[in-house]
Amino acid sequence: MQKVGVIGLGSMGKIHLRNYCEMPQCQVVGVMDVSQANLDEARSRFGVAGFTRLDDLLALELDVVSISVPTVLHYEVGMQVIERGVALLLEKPLAATAAQGEELVRAAKAKGVPLMVGHIERFNPAIQRMKELVAEGLVSVEIERVGPFPARIQDVGVIRDLGSHDIDLLRYLTGSEFESVNAVFSTTLAKHEDSAFIGARMKNGVLGHIKTNWLTPARSRKIRAACKDRYIEADLIAQQVREYGPFDPVAKTYTVKEHPVMPREQMREELTRFLACVRDKTPTPITGEDGLEVLKIIELIFAGGGKA
Repeated sequence: MQKVGVIGLGSMGKIHLRNYCEMPQCQVVGVMDVSQANLDEARSRFGVAGFTRLDDLLALELDVVSISVPTVLHYEVGMQVIERGVALLLEKPLAATAAQGEELVRAAKAKGVPLMVGHIERFNPAIQRMKELVAEGLVSVEIERVGPFPARIQDVGVIRDLGSHDIDLLRYLTGSEFESVNAVFSTTLAKHEDSAFIGARMKNGVLGHIKTNWLTPARSRKIRAACKDRYIEADLIAQQVREYGPFDPVAKTYTVKEHPVMPREQMREELTRFLACVRDKTPTPITGEDGLEVLKIIELIFAGGGKA
């Protein structure tokens, strides 16, 4: 049984903790947070030991940890975990800067420590079905990820928080790296950008467009993929996929096919895969290098865009 720790008990950290505690293949031996109230809640709900100092948690015999602290702390906390030789799942984005991300990846490789980045949308069954459907003939991908402003986010803007999901998904769905990227964004309600439109061309010629903001009253997570002979839509919240095509010139309509997917909690799938890779000593499905590529594109966006 793998011994697990959770670092950071904000909204995402609590989801990590709940899932680990429900998984029979692991044992949560401790959690760390600067808030005693969060530690008391974790002890009350799950009976786990809590620490306000990272060194005290890392003094335990841990096999893996999940790190869900503010982005600006990813580098500092991640390096301490790597130095202890503990496998880590680091919530996205990998770090605050690409330079920090490179150091994390380099340190993990040098130490032989498994490092996985929590780009959780890859484990959405609707994404996995769409990945199968767009394997051939993909022309363009449009992604919409919008919703109200989250009070929990204070240290980064909407591009690093929400947009990082979709920058990763463009790489994943197209099977290609970025050739060029450009964006326009604005700051309306927050101290960081809270609305953005990102346009990209991938090296295989596929076009990408991302719309993201913290200004929309209701959450929406949708992807639309145009292929040479069909059009595919996915609702990532409802976990539904619909395919249109080909166009019938006689009936002047498209055929429509619903693609059923098996709904499941993405976090459970992500953590299960992470634990299995650490146990079996196999590569993680989302590597530190994957997270680093996302950071490089984000920095290129803020630099004014251009060739990747």
